[in-house]
Amino acid sequence: MLLKLTELASTQTRADDSLTLPFEFRQKSRFSATTDNGRAVGLFLKRGQVLRSGMVVTGPNLFSVLINAASEPVSVLYCDDLLQITRAAYHLGNRHVPLQILKGELRYLRDHVLDAMLEQMHLSVEHVQLPFEPETGAYHGHHHQHD
Repeated sequence: MLLKLTELASTQTRADDSLTLPFEFRQKSRFSATTDNGRAVGLFLKRGQVLRSGMVVTGPNLFSVLINAASEPVSVLYCDDLLQITRAAYHLGNRHVPLQILKGELRYLRDHVLDAMLEQMHLSVEHVQLPFEPETGAYHGHHHQHD
């Protein structure tokens, strides 16, 4: 039987299970999945809701599931030069890709075209498997305000 998960719960809610998902699924509002403990769940959330690691979702039966970001193939730019990393973020942002911005680090889902662009700027990119939690707003389109 498919357990319905329809809304966000407080992050203080004790989770009955967990669900580890890549970013592609964490930005969808309706999909079926299997929890980390093997339960079939169906997510029916408000459109535009992006699930982040640590959020808890629940439904009519009060079964609560903790969301975890899965490790996935990302390109990572490590750079301590503020001007260079700002230029890199500008050029990546111009391409409207989801981008995770950390101190001295930019992450995006692995893309050889973007990697080549940064390498042409004399920056080096590493390929790793890490959870991906991009900035909010970048993947909602041009007409939404940033959070």
